[in-house]
Amino acid sequence: MSRARQPPLVTGISPNEGISWTKVTIRGENLGTGPTDLIGLTICGHNCLLTAEWMSASKIVCRVGQAKNDKGDIIVTTKSGGKGTSTVSFKLLKPEKIGILDQSAVWVDEMNYYDMRTDRNKGIPPLSLRPANPLGIEIDKGRFPQKDLEALFPGMSADFTSENFSAAWYLIENHSTTSFDQLKMAVVNLKKQANKKNEGSLAYVKGGLSTFFEAQDALSAIHQKLEADGTEKVEGSMTQKLENVLNRASNTADTLFQEVLGRKDKADSTRNALNVLQRFKFLFNLPLNIERNIQKGDYDVVINDYEKAKSLFGKTEVQVFKKYYAEVETRIEALRELLLDKLLETPSTLHDQKRYIRYLSDLHAPGDPAWQCIGAQHQWILQLMHNCKESYVKEQKGNALLHSPMLDLDSDVRPSPIGHLSQTASLKRGGSFQSGRDDAWRYKAPQQVVFVEKLTKLVVSQLPNFWKLWISYVNGSLFSETAERSGQMERSKKNARQRQNDFKKMIQEVMHSLVKLIRGALLPFSLREGESRQYGGWEMKSELSGQWLTHVIQTVRLSSESLTALEIPNDMLQIIQDLILDLRVRCIIVTLQHTAEDIKRLAEKEDWVVDNEGLTSLPSQFEQCIIHSLQSLKTVLDCKPGEASVFQQQKTQEDVCQLSIGIMQVFIDCLEQLSTKPDGDIDTAHLSVDVSSPDLFGSIHEDSSLSSEQRLLIALSNCRYLERHTFLNIAEHFEKHGFQGVEKITQVSMESLKDLDQRLFEMYIEFKADPIVGSLEPGIYAGYFDWKDCLVPAGVRNYLKEALVNIIAVHAEVFTISKDLVHRVMSRVVEAVSEELSRLMQCVSSFSKNGALQARLEICALRDTVAIYLTPESNSSFKQALEALPQLSSGTDKKLLEELLNKFKSSMHLQLTCFQASSSAMMKT
Repeated sequence: MSRARQPPLVTGISPNEGISWTKVTIRGENLGTGPTDLIGLTICGHNCLLTAEWMSASKIVCRVGQAKNDKGDIIVTTKSGGKGTSTVSFKLLKPEKIGILDQSAVWVDEMNYYDMRTDRNKGIPPLSLRPANPLGIEIDKGRFPQKDLEALFPGMSADFTSENFSAAWYLIENHSTTSFDQLKMAVVNLKKQANKKNEGSLAYVKGGLSTFFEAQDALSAIHQKLEADGTEKVEGSMTQKLENVLNRASNTADTLFQEVLGRKDKADSTRNALNVLQRFKFLFNLPLNIERNIQKGDYDVVINDYEKAKSLFGKTEVQVFKKYYAEVETRIEALRELLLDKLLETPSTLHDQKRYIRYLSDLHAPGDPAWQCIGAQHQWILQLMHNCKESYVKEQKGNALLHSPMLDLDSDVRPSPIGHLSQTASLKRGGSFQSGRDDAWRYKAPQQVVFVEKLTKLVVSQLPNFWKLWISYVNGSLFSETAERSGQMERSKKNARQRQNDFKKMIQEVMHSLVKLIRGALLPFSLREGESRQYGGWEMKSELSGQWLTHVIQTVRLSSESLTALEIPNDMLQIIQDLILDLRVRCIIVTLQHTAEDIKRLAEKEDWVVDNEGLTSLPSQFEQCIIHSLQSLKTVLDCKPGEASVFQQQKTQEDVCQLSIGIMQVFIDCLEQLSTKPDGDIDTAHLSVDVSSPDLFGSIHEDSSLSSEQRLLIALSNCRYLERHTFLNIAEHFEKHGFQGVEKITQVSMESLKDLDQRLFEMYIEFKADPIVGSLEPGIYAGYFDWKDCLVPAGVRNYLKEALVNIIAVHAEVFTISKDLVHRVMSRVVEAVSEELSRLMQCVSSFSKNGALQARLEICALRDTVAIYLTPESNSSFKQALEALPQLSSGTDKKLLEELLNKFKSSMHLQLTCFQASSSAMMKT
């Protein structure tokens, strides 16, 4: 209960001095909000609460009690402001002997005065009291402090009627400024008063002398009569008669006044009883008032009244008071039980818990209510968590719950709308991988995701109050000033220190339950044996996608940040960091697996439309698919404060590396599948209905005129681009996102890609070079041609021209697809042709002169035509072919050979343009 008011401050008291039971008026500031708020009032150290009458927040009326101190402060204590201070003080005066004619503000009882001269107590009538001014001169009170005079005359008194009377003290106090002449007059006055007293006694005796004689005569007559009658008690004697008369007079008086005196006694008894009831009506009405205030919920009033009654009547020996106080204790005990029940009720707010604990501490409840409340809250949080899991498991299994798995964007189940997440849930790969499914799926979340959000919100909403309750218990802020004064706060702090380990176990149990429940929903394989029934039970039809796992990680991270803000020790939250790490690792694994599946589907998206560089959209789609996948993992890969790197474990590095290599290999296999299989053989069995729909992949068969050789060329062009650009870009993105083993990923992928490139290249060369090579031998020996018996050469024969035309066709086909592949393909074709030609020349046993000239002409014509594509291997083959021929012996033959070569080049100038160095230099790499 927080205090909103300042401590009381007493600024005035009227009167500021007086004797005991003097009625005073106290004025000041913040003197309470009402009669029930006033819980303490002392004047000079004496408790005046019983006579206090609260008038307003600035005025209190009471009577001064019998205090030991003669001067002291006025201290007011209120429940709302606590113990106050005072800027004024009250002086308590000793009762003075007041004459019958002196004015007095209080009633003064008549008393017996002590006569110092005779050492006897005499009942002196008020008129015969000694004068207040025995010296008979004007009294001038000095300004000497009373305490200084007491110290100067220890054990003495300035009261001239006292046994310890000190004349010096009296003169300093009353006549400190009196002149010496006036003191002489005072001496004269004292002598006159003494003489008057002696003369007054003698005159008194003289004036009553006749009366004394008459009394003496009467006594003598009575004495003589009694002696005559005798002293025996005889019937009829005068003494007996006198006794009888006196007895009859007494009986008659009793008869006359018995009824009156009886009524007087009864009235006095009734009056005394009413006075007692009126004076102690607070106690007699307290049991009923307690019940009424409990019904109204005014527990503060009950506690204040109980404290007041306890201070006044807690140790009373009066039976009637003890009886009523026992009734009060009975009702207070019932109140303690009621407050304890309310304290342990769940759910309840932190404010109500603190309030009930403070009430119970003020009522001195047995045990430790605060710790009982902490234990009850702990069990309640655990029960809420398990109930949450059970409800969602039943809902998933289709039991009698009407709640839809559809996330309600307006409800408080989710702290952040799922719509924002769904906008990035489907990655745009290549701009064409968009299904025709309805957008409503974006708002459907798996039950596990909804459960994790609900569970974390439950813990984040309940644990802060639980933690704050513990902190309040430790620092003692749960208790009021009453509990502080009674030492209950210190006992509570001691108990808190002893129970720190117990509370730490409570927090750890909550954290373990939270983590294991989330593991049971998302990572059931990470639970130990025997924990699946308690924390699992979910139907795992399919594993969550990387997007939903990313969302779950963000949810758990926000929960961890909220708990960290409570200043909960990090060792208690480490288990949550371990969970986040496992979720991050799992999210990366699942995302990479799904990425591999998406890349596998790229085979059905190839449209074979080639751009200016001889590339299709497939490499770009592959790169975009990888980039989008890595971008979706950015928040997962980034380390928040307190989190460890996701690649800190060697096994995780190896798994991610293998999956990355697998992704690259899947795309390489995709290229091989596209290059080697016709359209009808492409496997689409693994695709969903949406993905394999005709509308989506209608462009696959858009250009059905492509031959297998053209597909191989396109695949080779793509491989070349992948090796020189795409794979290097992907490696940079892997490094940018912190992947480990990027060099290994790149090396293995490059080797696999180069292997595929080489196989496809050899396949294409086999398709194109073999027919050309196979046509050489039949063409050479067409028409039963014989190298030993042939005519003088007239030019290059048709077989070589046909081979050149076929080579030109290959050049045209490669040039159309990719200019960068021309030199590579043409070089291999020329090598194959030159090798075959060398073999054929070496197989000839002998040449005639004309045959040798014809062979040299054809070999040189072919060599000079494809000179820009010659390699060391092809040069060697041409050299071996020429070495197999006889050397030209005459200059005529050489001249003829040169003329025929020029004629060949001139006649086929247009066809051989593609082999010119000026047009082909740009194609070399």
